[in-house]
Amino acid sequence: MTHADVLKAAGLTEAELQGGTLAVQSPIDGAVVAHVHETGPEQMPDIIARAQAAFKAWRSVPAPRRGELVRLLGEELRASKEELAAVVTLEAGKILSEGLGEVQEMIDICDFAVGQSRQLYGLTIASERPGHRMMETWHPMGPCGVITAFNFPVAVWSWNTALALVCGDPVIWKPSEKTPLTAMACMKILDRALARFGDAPDGLVQLVIGGPEIGAALVASTDIPILSATGSTRMGGQVGPQVAARWGRPILELGGNNAMIVAPSADLEMAVRAIVFSAVGTAGQRCTSLRRVIAHHSIKDDLVARLTAAYASLPIGDPRDAATLIGPLIDQASADRMAAALSDATAQGGTVHGGGAADCGIGGAYVRPAIVEMPAQTEIVRTETFAPILYVMGYDDLNAAIALQNDVPQGLSSCIFTLNLREAEVFLSAAGSDCGIANVNIGPSGAEIGGAFGGEKETGGGRESGSDAWKGYMRRQTNTINYSAELPLAQDVVFDI
Repeated sequence: MTHADVLKAAGLTEAELQGGTLAVQSPIDGAVVAHVHETGPEQMPDIIARAQAAFKAWRSVPAPRRGELVRLLGEELRASKEELAAVVTLEAGKILSEGLGEVQEMIDICDFAVGQSRQLYGLTIASERPGHRMMETWHPMGPCGVITAFNFPVAVWSWNTALALVCGDPVIWKPSEKTPLTAMACMKILDRALARFGDAPDGLVQLVIGGPEIGAALVASTDIPILSATGSTRMGGQVGPQVAARWGRPILELGGNNAMIVAPSADLEMAVRAIVFSAVGTAGQRCTSLRRVIAHHSIKDDLVARLTAAYASLPIGDPRDAATLIGPLIDQASADRMAAALSDATAQGGTVHGGGAADCGIGGAYVRPAIVEMPAQTEIVRTETFAPILYVMGYDDLNAAIALQNDVPQGLSSCIFTLNLREAEVFLSAAGSDCGIANVNIGPSGAEIGGAFGGEKETGGGRESGSDAWKGYMRRQTNTINYSAELPLAQDVVFDI
């Protein structure tokens, strides 16, 4: 299919794709595939006001009924899975199976959220006062702004939106300027679910397209009590304090510099498979991509040899080809940053295997993934480069390896490969990994939606998707009910009048 055929199959019209000011390029070949219309900054007050009006209606809809809308969205996503995945591949450059996997992730979170709509549980709490009952209840919070990044152009929106909707919150979505077409295709799918639902308020889910000034309006508005932002640590360092300064609630999903410790007892064949997918999947453009391997000196050379051989066999090229495993970087600027990082690594004592441009004959920023043996964890190793660069270092003592893993500003995902139960438990203990995600005998990338996703330190501390992440979209209220004929005070305070 041509680029135009993919967009047409997703329901996007010529009028929506032409005549705008934002040029959209496909990383597959660098071709401009659309000129979409941007939201004007002057439109934002009305958009936010519509979300507030929708909130006043949606918050009173019973949560299971709100879940019905999300159930219908999941049905529509199932029906449009291949068409939406094709747009993900076109606009983000993901290989076919990863594009399909991203849409499946949307379907999965819809299923999760539908069940959650009947489980917005509070607690019953024992009161110290006779004739009293305490409990907590959870109430909708208000409109939720969602700012997403290019590398997961639809999944992260769905993590937030599915939960926000069942929790009673409208959503305003600002996608990356690099991937507005996937967002537009998602809204087409949502519109079909809304039509089947029948009585949702106007402005329940809105899409805004544009640059930093549009995001700034969401960040600054006191009528947007929740702001979920996914992107770089630099971006989060600006967004988080601004939202907090106006007493809003930021949910930040930022950078990762994820490591794998490979112990002497590790199943090396399994470790190699996990390393390769985690390091080069999505061309190294996941926040959970594996950036560092910390291997025991007794197996390090063998591991590097196996990895070098595996890397040499990886097919690089057009992500629409079913045989391709590594597609393009999002743009040439990303390839330039990768080249600069490899130059820095060499200057800091590293030995580079691979790397460099890969000429696939179709345009686009295609690169060969790189393995870099480093003598120590230098400054470039501690810096996240959003590209397929894997730094390899050695260790002798497990505690030293854990300390090396934790000695980076980011704290998203981590893992250890070991068949030693004691090592695994130490890694998962309070003295082990300091990341929001810690795995044993599985890579750091490819999390399931059932667990809360997020990390610590410069990763931002936010949590999205599964577990009790729904609480981030609601406000907690503690209630005390006195059903006695007396009025005792807590802590035995006496105040008689």
